Amino acid sequence: MIKVIAVVGPTAVGKSDLAVEVALRLEERTGRRGEVINADSMQLYRGMDIGTAKLGEADRREVPHHLLDVWEVSEPADVASYQDMARERVEDCADRDVIPVLVGGSGLYVRAVLDHLEFPGTDPGVRARLEAELGDVGPGVLHARLAEADPAAARTILPGNGRRIVRALEVIELTGRPFTANLPDHTSFYPCTQIGLSSPRPSLDERIDARVERMWDQGLLDEVRVLDGLGLREGRTASRALGYAQALAQLDGEMSEEEAKAATAQATRRFARRQESWFRRDPRVRWLPHDAPDLVERALSQVETALSGSPEEPGEALVDVATLVPHGQRSPG
Repeated sequence: MIKVIAVVGPTAVGKSDLAVEVALRLEERTGRRGEVINADSMQLYRGMDIGTAKLGEADRREVPHHLLDVWEVSEPADVASYQDMARERVEDCADRDVIPVLVGGSGLYVRAVLDHLEFPGTDPGVRARLEAELGDVGPGVLHARLAEADPAAARTILPGNGRRIVRALEVIELTGRPFTANLPDHTSFYPCTQIGLSSPRPSLDERIDARVERMWDQGLLDEVRVLDGLGLREGRTASRALGYAQALAQLDGEMSEEEAKAATAQATRRFARRQESWFRRDPRVRWLPHDAPDLVERALSQVETALSGSPEEPGEALVDVATLVPHGQRSPG
């Protein structure tokens, strides 16, 4: 019998709303309540609300939500700590006969909960040396070194992503193994069913553009001003979050509002492509179109099938990602 329901997919596709609806309807369909566990790495940060589209109290509709507002913006993200916290919540739900609904688009965080995945430790000395080198020579040189040590890792990490390059080189140095040897396969730690929400790329791009406009209309700049006073700039992770980095640039006079919004939308579209690619590599995800009129019913039927132990039918959206790209365009990730 499944222990966790997961709702996954790219940003702006409607995961949070579906997770709440599924949690609300579980009791009438299965006799067991549902509670939501956050798997969005940026929603773990206290005060990062508008830019992460974090549901407010009213939108949570009295469904308990776990692991929101856990870290200060000055703290670096730590997926190993998140794994411990999330699994504690899963076990607590099991003890209370509650079904946890894990929701988010941070692929590694989802996998950290659902799959057999151990995180190599870190060494402050090695990390500091690599970060100093990153500052001196830039990510390109370190990416070339990574390509020699672990070509597979280099292919999956963008040459400009200094933080991930440093981490990969650190793991290689500490373990003596390729970084990719530490990445998860699709072996479940918990019995689970994964619901993926899909959207054709032109439609998703429109949703992303609309979300970015809402972020500024709802007061993202004011939110960032407050967080700036709480150490946002010092946070290695939070300061680089989509929308927040661009809002800081606007506050510093480095971008106009229109430039900041355009840069946020462009970066978010690229991120959504990478999310989609990540989740579609997992054959256990059963995909549903985000705008299906009977979406909730189909999601609940999938849950009921999983709870009964019956084999699940593949979701409808198991298609080549390339077929969702307008002619002449390619996915950057």
